[in-house]
Amino acid sequence: MKIPEISFVAPVGTPAGVEVLSLAELRRRIPGEQLAIPQRPEFHHLLTLTGGSLRHMVDFTAYTLEPGAWLWIRPGQVNQWSDLTHAEGTLILFQQSFLTPATVTTARIDDPHAAVLHHPLPSDAAALHRATDHLTAEFHAFGHLPLDVHTAALRHLLSVLVLRLAHLTAPADAPATEPDPTYLRFRDAVEHDFTRTRRVEDYANTLGYSARTLSRATLTSAGIGAKEFIDRRVVLEAKRLLAHSDQAAARIADRLGFASATHFNKYFHQRTGQTPIAFRDATRARHTGN
Repeated sequence: MKIPEISFVAPVGTPAGVEVLSLAELRRRIPGEQLAIPQRPEFHHLLTLTGGSLRHMVDFTAYTLEPGAWLWIRPGQVNQWSDLTHAEGTLILFQQSFLTPATVTTARIDDPHAAVLHHPLPSDAAALHRATDHLTAEFHAFGHLPLDVHTAALRHLLSVLVLRLAHLTAPADAPATEPDPTYLRFRDAVEHDFTRTRRVEDYANTLGYSARTLSRATLTSAGIGAKEFIDRRVVLEAKRLLAHSDQAAARIADRLGFASATHFNKYFHQRTGQTPIAFRDATRARHTGN
């Protein structure tokens, strides 16, 4: 079983790039057994509950949501819905391109390595609730304003919400300046090529930097060296495939660019302390209660 990749499709008659719907509408639209299949969306999910409870898995971690809680799932992260029968709330889907470049930068929306945002009860819950209500009302008021005005209003209202949510996860000592462009180029190159090469020297040659420059930029911006950055991305993808697909370790090794399953097993064990199969078994046992 492969992990299906889901593209954003705007509902007919709505601006492209954003959708706001209730969990009740989601239940009506998509069968529960289809939602329960692990999937890798190519767009952002903002999920908040107003009633009931929900257990939602992102990558290989289960999050429990109660009323007032928020969960932000980013493109590329593998998520899996549980039973929605007893959960009520709002789901906001959006593409990065819907927001302005300034909002994308400030809220780190373009960072593929940003952590999953999960807040059981944010301190500014009232402000987040108001922002969600305003966004929902505007989304469902399609046709009341000219399309360009309606779209601009949605963009501004969504920006308010994502900026507030991003602020909740910003480290207290996070630098106020924008990330180093060298690091951003390296980060994007790794995201594109980590299944092809794990050598810092290859990225340095492609980008026109020295390996030392890449390591220095990555250490300053991400807190780890360039090689560690690459390895963490490879291990993350390996864990996603092990936890959410039934592919054999040999097949996963091939997908990640390893010469053999033996090399993959050794690489994974050195960096996690577990063999790939032991990780898969432990993860599935943890989430099934066995």
